[in-house]
Amino acid sequence: MAIKIRIPKGSGGGKVRGLPRDPVLRAALLIFLVLAVTFTIFFSYFYIKYDRIIEKRFRTPVFANSAKIYALPSVVRNGEKIEAREIAAQLREAGYSDKDGQSKLGTFHLLKGGIEITPGSESYHAPEPARISIENGQVTEISSRGTDLSAYELEPQLVTALFDAEQRSKRQVVKYNDIPPVMVQATLAIEDRRFFEHSGINFARTVQAVWEDVIRQKRAQGGSTITQQLARGFFLTPEKSIKRKVTEMLIAEELEQKFTKQQIFEFYANWVNLGQRGSFAISGFAEASRAYFDKDLKDISLPEAALLAGIIQGPSRLSPYRHPERALERRNLVLDSMVDTHAITKEQAEKAKASPLKLAPPNVEASDAPYFVDLVRDQLISRFSESDLNDSAYRVYTTLDPDLQKAAAQAVDSGMKLVDEQIKKLRTKKVKVGKKFETTVQPGPQAQVALVAIDPHTGAVLALVGGRDYAWSQLDHAVAKRPTGSIFKPFVYAAAMNTALDGSPNVITPASTVTDEPSTFAYGDTIYEPRNYKEEYHGEVTLRYALAMSLNNATVKVAEEVGYDKVADLAKSAGIASVKATPAMALGSYDASPLDMAGAYTVFANNGVRLSPILLRSVRNSKGDVIANYNTDQRSVMDPRIAYVMTNMMEGVINNGLGYTAVRLRGFTPPAAGKTGSSHDGWFAGYTTNLLCIVWVGYDDYSDLRLSGAMTAAPIWAEFMKKASTLSQYSEMREFSQPAGVVDVQLDKVTNRLATPNCTDDYVSAFVAGTEPHDTCESQQGFKGFLSKIFGSGDKPVMPQTPAQAANPQDQNNQQDPKKKKGLFGKIAGIFKDDKSSAPVSKPADAGQASPH
Repeated sequence: MAIKIRIPKGSGGGKVRGLPRDPVLRAALLIFLVLAVTFTIFFSYFYIKYDRIIEKRFRTPVFANSAKIYALPSVVRNGEKIEAREIAAQLREAGYSDKDGQSKLGTFHLLKGGIEITPGSESYHAPEPARISIENGQVTEISSRGTDLSAYELEPQLVTALFDAEQRSKRQVVKYNDIPPVMVQATLAIEDRRFFEHSGINFARTVQAVWEDVIRQKRAQGGSTITQQLARGFFLTPEKSIKRKVTEMLIAEELEQKFTKQQIFEFYANWVNLGQRGSFAISGFAEASRAYFDKDLKDISLPEAALLAGIIQGPSRLSPYRHPERALERRNLVLDSMVDTHAITKEQAEKAKASPLKLAPPNVEASDAPYFVDLVRDQLISRFSESDLNDSAYRVYTTLDPDLQKAAAQAVDSGMKLVDEQIKKLRTKKVKVGKKFETTVQPGPQAQVALVAIDPHTGAVLALVGGRDYAWSQLDHAVAKRPTGSIFKPFVYAAAMNTALDGSPNVITPASTVTDEPSTFAYGDTIYEPRNYKEEYHGEVTLRYALAMSLNNATVKVAEEVGYDKVADLAKSAGIASVKATPAMALGSYDASPLDMAGAYTVFANNGVRLSPILLRSVRNSKGDVIANYNTDQRSVMDPRIAYVMTNMMEGVINNGLGYTAVRLRGFTPPAAGKTGSSHDGWFAGYTTNLLCIVWVGYDDYSDLRLSGAMTAAPIWAEFMKKASTLSQYSEMREFSQPAGVVDVQLDKVTNRLATPNCTDDYVSAFVAGTEPHDTCESQQGFKGFLSKIFGSGDKPVMPQTPAQAANPQDQNNQQDPKKKKGLFGKIAGIFKDDKSSAPVSKPADAGQASPH
């Protein structure tokens, strides 16, 4: 059959051409072909490029490529009150599993009457298993392979994952099958309803978002699918541009080809940003469930799941803590969306909407130790590269005690509220407006704070607060150097006590006397004229009294007698590097940080041996192999006998001196030694047998706080130590151990000579053996006996009052008032009567030096 072709008229003589004759159409077709080829080339290039990037990113476990910082292990002790389920919760949070083979960190099994723990190959601990027997909520036995133990360390808890200099987060990684269906349904209802249907891009939603953004110029509901959000979060910046959007879509398509929908949602559920807690990002649903509701993700309820899904859109703007109304409105919108997707019924939605926001108490910012983490990172970067730390997924084990850090955060929070109240009173003035007076509060800076707590026998930094609000100021006041004020004075008196051992012609003891009166001190061409608080002077006083009441003039006289150079040498040996041998040094005019002073005070608390504060214990790789271990530097600075005598004198500060009101009247009763301090700032340094703590309060601009350390820093110290004493690991705050070569002597309070049955008003003081008084209170020589007046003459006795009259809470250092007070001893506590007042006179001990330990 022949085929006839009809050629229209004007068709060019019947010839068929492949291209249109119109030059415009030809040009358009050519441009289209060029663009198509170019697009194909560029698409292929970027497809291959991002294919390699994705391959590299997901070649290793997705959330394992960061250094992780761990706290000090919790310790379970024999006799401790704790339930097996509490131990199990701690182990689960640390990464242990109750199913064999699921965690390389370890496993545990709840048993009738206890719990069995088996560390894994990547555990911090050796792989020996342990069994903890518990009866009626109390540990009755701890054993490991037939050996009874007095205590058992649990796996250290994660403090944070440290990604880089700017980002740190907390995350609990979960598998898709461990995510409750209600959490999946809530997320998809509000974020990506067609997630299981599209191939990575929801084109209809993208067009709608463009229409809202560009055409109607309204805030779009968001056109990105969950896969696109994941692509943006893992590989791109949040900037808004056409290039970034196209790249995002390309990566999303590639992710969809490489992974199942369940895998993609699992990545998303562990990655998604759900807010901020202090300086730490809350990453993933599991961590958010713990942060907002204090529960495991598997136990989450419908309204709780809806809340988490709702705040994905804007974790800061929709924070349920800061903006509960917005969060509630958003949660209810999610519930309505779940009805639309048939995930729940309308009745279930209405019931969930009626539920109020049930949030866990917000964690105190400082309890997450952001300043501590900054210091740890600085130390790590000085030894390791950031890429090594993160790419090798190093595990960094620190000295931080989470329980003690929480106590520090709470003490600082409550203590600074009291400081703010006192500052407000100082700034409140009456101003005359017309014929009336109005009360106004003058503006001024906000007081800042630092607290450092260390183990006085290891140097381990157990808790550290570097400021009141890390989000507001990242300046770490724990390492900021400030004039130390009167907490420096114990080093003056320690140098004086050392005359008992260094061969000095004049031996100075706690009962030696010095005249406290206005004085002028010449040093080179400089004249120094210190003044006591309110110009109040006490005449002839013992050194024990002068330290307890922080008398400025008396202290400078002691330093002058001993030798400024000897005081400076001792202070430098203890770690206070800035001091210079001048009269002003005696009153703490030179700078040191709270962390410096914590190290310096270990000299007194650790039998004369100085320990450098440390924050790190060990760095290990992802398999648990040790990369580096850390230990404190230690050196002997003073004889243990001198350290104990100083501790005994500083017990007097707390029991009867300026620390009495702030510490003892606030309910802290265990044996403790310490010293108040004031310059422009407030300080308190103190310690027990198992804990040393330094507190600083002041202004960043160096302006005068106008409040003493006894009124600002000491109450924070007392509150912290009270909380610490309730923790099992710090509850045994015992009497200080007296070394060989020290004797306790009962002295008469009037004459400061040996007490007899006829001198019943006495006190007890420690002396280096051989330097204690030998004359009795009944001797006619009075003060002209053994207690020589090394700093002047006169026989006016010290007349202390009873502790019930309380010490004046004002510290003496660097404060002035032109008015003198009447009755020099009218507000003085019984400095010389302490908790050993009824102890018998000790026999002189061997004066030989005890070994440091």
